[in-house]
Amino acid sequence: MIYGGIEAGGTKWVCAVGIAPGDIRETVTIPTTTPDETIGLAAAFFTRHGGIAAVGVGCFGPLDLRRSSPTWGHITTTPKPGWSGTDVAGRLGGALGVPIAIDTDVNAAAIAEHRWGSAVGLGTFCYITVGTGIGGGAVAGGNVVHGLIHPEFGHMRVPHDRASDPFAGSCPYHGDCLEGLASGTAIDRRWGARARDADDEAVWQLEAGYLAHGIANVTCVLSPERVVLGGGVMQQPTLLPLVRARVRELLAGYFDAPELGGDLGDYIVAPALGDRAGVLGALELARSASS
Repeated sequence: MIYGGIEAGGTKWVCAVGIAPGDIRETVTIPTTTPDETIGLAAAFFTRHGGIAAVGVGCFGPLDLRRSSPTWGHITTTPKPGWSGTDVAGRLGGALGVPIAIDTDVNAAAIAEHRWGSAVGLGTFCYITVGTGIGGGAVAGGNVVHGLIHPEFGHMRVPHDRASDPFAGSCPYHGDCLEGLASGTAIDRRWGARARDADDEAVWQLEAGYLAHGIANVTCVLSPERVVLGGGVMQQPTLLPLVRARVRELLAGYFDAPELGGDLGDYIVAPALGDRAGVLGALELARSASS
């Protein structure tokens, strides 16, 4: 059997047909425009491939993932214009006539890293992406964490010293939550659109500090065996070492675990699957839906 997978992002949808990292038959990238256009183009891509058993979707959110809910598979309170209330799962299922599995884009990436990447063999870990927004997927006891809502790592509150950083934050709901202070959007609005391409120590020291506070919070609450840190902002080569150093300072030697000693090089890591983690996780969602 072959499967369809969609990494449904706020900027683009990456659609793939295949089975695993070494067996991808075709991929296509679709700009995220209106729901009608974007979902229609994705459905047309999969329709051209006969015999797809199921389609998995790792989607930007927030999402309603409660199976008992009448709005299961819908995007909810997204700031993405025109997408709030979109029934992603229902519209794809209606167009394709195959089972649809849906989860957050970061949960899909976590699933892929657990199956094939940086978290193979771990029972508890988290995947955090730092891009246009900030999101996180958690795995505990080998299973992706779901609850009342899906985890919203990007909207945790972190210390904000307004004297040293007067930027109010970019989140339309919370202002200076982690996403509002440390996302790519926040960097652009605080420093200017070219800041992410510059090697300005002030930019990356501030960014590392906010991300480190978020990771320290996750470490204390979830007790992950590893933190996988991906997304476009993390492509800046000096950032990951700065984050590790700041997390070590914040944890202050409290935790008696060898993984949290040294330079944290084996604890806070880059995704082994790179920018393919989301769509590969979507294929794994599809496989689970068809079994």
